[in-house]
Amino acid sequence: MPQPTAMKAPEFPRVTRDSHIIWPASWKERFRRRLRAWYRRNARNLPWRRDPTAYQVWVSEIMLQQTQVETVKPYFERFLAEFPTVVDLATADEAAVLRQWEGLGYYRRARQLHAAAKSVMDRHAGQFPRYPQELQALPGIGRYTAGAIASLAYGLPAPILEANTVRLWSRLLAVREDPRQAGIQKLLWRAAEDILPRRDAAELNQALMDLGSLVCKPRQPLCETCPAKSLCPTRAHGLQDVIPARAKRPATERVTEVAAVVWDRQRVLLGQRGPNERWAGLWDFVRFPWKSGGSPRSDEVTKEVARRTGLPVQPRGPLPTLRHGVTRFAITLRCFEFEREQNGSRQARPARPYQWWPIGKLSELPLHKTARKIAHTLQEKRARQPFSQDS
Repeated sequence: MPQPTAMKAPEFPRVTRDSHIIWPASWKERFRRRLRAWYRRNARNLPWRRDPTAYQVWVSEIMLQQTQVETVKPYFERFLAEFPTVVDLATADEAAVLRQWEGLGYYRRARQLHAAAKSVMDRHAGQFPRYPQELQALPGIGRYTAGAIASLAYGLPAPILEANTVRLWSRLLAVREDPRQAGIQKLLWRAAEDILPRRDAAELNQALMDLGSLVCKPRQPLCETCPAKSLCPTRAHGLQDVIPARAKRPATERVTEVAAVVWDRQRVLLGQRGPNERWAGLWDFVRFPWKSGGSPRSDEVTKEVARRTGLPVQPRGPLPTLRHGVTRFAITLRCFEFEREQNGSRQARPARPYQWWPIGKLSELPLHKTARKIAHTLQEKRARQPFSQDS
């Protein structure tokens, strides 16, 4: 009687002790074939894929850094409507660029985007360079963004490694170490490069990012619908909750800050943030940390506002408290309204960096999210009480 044939264990990519990847015969070809077939049925409909020029790919990739796709979509559409070409972006005022970026956060990205557009005009005659090394010489463009532009816009076989593909490759290689380690990053970049064919690299890179986003999720990945399920050692060994290793989040620190709206008839006092400050280039109301503990009292805040602005002020009352997060800080923002005292000299100027702005002009200024919320509150109050600031 013939003995049953033992089933051959599946072969997976293997990482050696010296961090080389051993690819089983035909594994890469099977993976590419299955991934392409899956992508052609499931590709995300993203606005920057409709006309993947270097400019559009670049803008979208900078916006997508540390920001969800669904959040980016409307910003991308508005940004391209305002600055349809790199020439339009390079010749725009920084304030106009920041205004279009307002609400996306991480405003350094917008300033670098503006600087890189100027560099493309000055150094490359308005034409985006094709190759990753040249692209990485532009402000704010690292290896990932350079690879995205070279691959998605120009079709070059340049690897892409971002949050979704880091997770995907960690699982496909069964890497248990922290993927943020330099050695592991090098390994994952090698995998992302090895998988690319000489032709159609753009489609494969898009497919890798979509697979990571839609299927190979951080928690509860949809392994049964994955085109690579039989090719994945992490699934085979049930290690989806272990790989990739998760970083420890820093403890959240709770802080209190004060925002003061200072009125002078139909004008309010705002200051522009300096280049080394949080939200550099944006305008904000008088704002400062409150370190004395507890809820700030009106008389204490009045003294501090007068000291910071160089103007005698008198309180009007509180505004709604706002809460928001910045990196590891959970901020409670206590908001107050003040009025410039009218019995002093009207020639006295506020201290730097503050200056008076007509309330109707705030919509034209780039403001931080909380400052915009305060501005909306003021405008709503003004609509209900149109003569309250006319005296």
